[in-house]
Amino acid sequence: MSDRLPETAFPERVVVTGATGKLGRAVVAHLREVGVDVLAVDRAGGRDPRDIEGEFLLVDLTDYGQVVEAFTGGADEHGGRVDAVVHLAAVPAPGLMPNAATFANNSAATYNVFAAARAAGIKRVVWASSETVLGLPFDTPPPYAPLDEEYPPRPESTYSLNKALEEEMARHFCRWDPELVMVGLRFSNVMDVEDYATFPSFDADPRLRRWNLWGYIDARDGAQAVERALAHDRPGADVFIIANADTVMSRSSASLMAEVYPQVEVRRELGEHETLLSIDKARRVLGYEPRHSWRNHVAPADR
Repeated sequence: MSDRLPETAFPERVVVTGATGKLGRAVVAHLREVGVDVLAVDRAGGRDPRDIEGEFLLVDLTDYGQVVEAFTGGADEHGGRVDAVVHLAAVPAPGLMPNAATFANNSAATYNVFAAARAAGIKRVVWASSETVLGLPFDTPPPYAPLDEEYPPRPESTYSLNKALEEEMARHFCRWDPELVMVGLRFSNVMDVEDYATFPSFDADPRLRRWNLWGYIDARDGAQAVERALAHDRPGADVFIIANADTVMSRSSASLMAEVYPQVEVRRELGEHETLLSIDKARRVLGYEPRHSWRNHVAPADR
């Protein structure tokens, strides 16, 4: 386990859905590195599970029976009690599929994961919500900055609508089962180290990345947030914005807001590159603290 999280508070065997995605790969690697027994699950079309490192199972999450079998140890060679579920699988963004297909896939998959976890007696579920519920792409300006979890979801796409409904669904699952712990992580735009080479080019036009207030999440810090969420033991449903501590820009956060969103209230004095997607709640409640920045890998552009 990590040096902060006691083993007694942490699940021993965890199912991770969406395990072959950008964030999923980082989460599976990180959890295995800190000693967790991970069953990685995905619907990687046409791939032979034996070609994927570690324990892996192909599962169609829109099929409830398959999900129950995966969570209860019913699949051959994948037995063992499951202590927690990390649900990352989804059509990962708006516009990749027709809207109805995105909604049909993501809503069914998440319902099946939540319901199968409850049926299996699994009391801890962490799932990927999304920064999009904050009102992205901010064609309507944000209500204030830095943004936090204190205002109701404002979905502006079918993808985001589904994420907002997932958060509501989690609240009702926890109402039905008062012992259930469900943590929704509103991840910002997930980045790997190789993505950082493009970041200096963003400075040429601050409006290119205004759609999420210039936020991002290093996949490794996303994985750390999942670990912290798995250690959270307060019953009920809760949601947290998960972003890096800085923005994707070389320019100051205050100057970006003044130029692009001059009418939006900035509620406190900002650090030079401080994220405008507030991670204060995740820091306070989960103990989350980003460890990575694109600035450690690529030199910012000259101002």
